[in-house]
Amino acid sequence: MKEDYQTLLQMWREEKKKRQNAENEIENLKADLARAREDHQYDNMVHEQELESLKNPVNKLRDKGM
Repeated sequence: MKEDYQTLLQMWREEKKKRQNAENEIENLKADLARAREDHQYDNMVHEQELESLKNPVNKLRDKGM
């Protein structure tokens, strides 16, 4: 009976450790996803600005004083 309890306790500890590791991995993946979304948003903003400057090259030259 005591061996069964020890076995169950050990199994519980192993499962708890696996769950904690999985939760940490999930948090890391969420952080990576948030960074990737920010990078994507920044890239889109830069590309949009580049497209605008290509659409209006005269305005860009006027801003520079030419």
